[in-house]
Amino acid sequence: MEQQCESGGECLRVVVNEDRISELPEALLVHIMSSLPTKTVLATSVLSKRWRHVWKTVQNLKFDSKYHRVRNFSEDVYKFFMLHKAPFLESLHLEIRNARHASDLGILVGIAFARHVRNLVLDLDYRHVYYDDVYPSVRFPSVLCSYDNNTLETLTLKHSILLDFPSRVCLKSLRKLYLYKVKFCEDSVCNLLCGCPSLGDLVVHGYSNCVRTLTIAVPSLQRLTIVDESIGSECCVINAPFLKYLNIRGIKYLKSCLIEKAPELAEANVSDVSNISNENILESLTSVIRLSLHLSPLEIKYPSGSIFHQLLYLELHTDKRKWWNLLTPMLEASPKLQILKLTDLDMSSAKGNGIGQKWIQPKCVPECLLFDLETFVWTGYEWQRKDEKEVATYILRNTGSLKKATFSTKPIEPVKLKKLRKRREMLNELASLGRASNPCDFVFESI
Repeated sequence: MEQQCESGGECLRVVVNEDRISELPEALLVHIMSSLPTKTVLATSVLSKRWRHVWKTVQNLKFDSKYHRVRNFSEDVYKFFMLHKAPFLESLHLEIRNARHASDLGILVGIAFARHVRNLVLDLDYRHVYYDDVYPSVRFPSVLCSYDNNTLETLTLKHSILLDFPSRVCLKSLRKLYLYKVKFCEDSVCNLLCGCPSLGDLVVHGYSNCVRTLTIAVPSLQRLTIVDESIGSECCVINAPFLKYLNIRGIKYLKSCLIEKAPELAEANVSDVSNISNENILESLTSVIRLSLHLSPLEIKYPSGSIFHQLLYLELHTDKRKWWNLLTPMLEASPKLQILKLTDLDMSSAKGNGIGQKWIQPKCVPECLLFDLETFVWTGYEWQRKDEKEVATYILRNTGSLKKATFSTKPIEPVKLKKLRKRREMLNELASLGRASNPCDFVFESI
């Protein structure tokens, strides 16, 4: 605040410090403090008498054991909650970086449940302590999930946590479940998922499972993501009649993936599934509207008779040999396709030099090219490869409704003028092909 006064005919300006934050309503202060680390929130109690008790009603809390001494983490959390007065917790995040701190996990989770926590995150990441890649797992307190819980909406479990549910859980309000590199005991997956009647979003990332067949049967499930580097199961069965989004990525050892009863599936991303039969997956995705595929091109078996009647958006990754083996049947089976995207962000040599590789054109021009395709994007187009030029030429020459075509190529050093001129000639040739069949916008970019 500024004050002005007269002194000897001169005007002096006096600046008075004013604590405007402390004058804010307590509800607003609590809201602001909810976005701060709990350690910082607790430190505000020494600012003034007004701030002494504000922290006690903050509903978003995060505790990180790296800020506590080895033997005092659990004790510090207990003391905090003995003084904390909020009737419920919006979120609680416990990040435990030492196995000694995890010994009281059951009590800490019990406190969270007693405070009617809505969003709970447990991260037991103490890999840096063990250098032999063997991390002791801590058993999640399954007994706490046996009683009716009507408040927990989001549960995130990470790293060295063992899930052992001998009987069905009762998490009636749980809508989001994220599992990151946890371990399952036998039958625990079924007992966990069957006890979550409201579950809509499930993410399973890098788990260890002693069950050969992983069954995900959740009637309410709408979004499913499975990401894994070393999955323990050999088969995955998905039964989710209301599933709308599916993402399967990076699975090395899973041999089969069966998707049952997913008539409402609208979007799917499938990539890096080296051992799964592509035919089994594609046959289950015929209802999708958006589809992204990054499959092994050398063992592609397209399911005969399958038609993607609703497919509007298709993305194919082109970074492997003979990737176009899947392009032709997908174009022929997608009569309503409007957007086609071909992607090779790495532009690696994994697909070979193109010698001896020839793309076999469709016997008849696909219906989607003649009537529906409006956008064609090729990211990582290798203009020097004959096979890729054949694909681009065919698509541009046969499109009847194309509105925009975008080609992104690898940048060329300005000193290589001859190469620059050749690329420009090639791109101009593609543009003339497209405009001859149907006037549209052409965009050329460097990535």
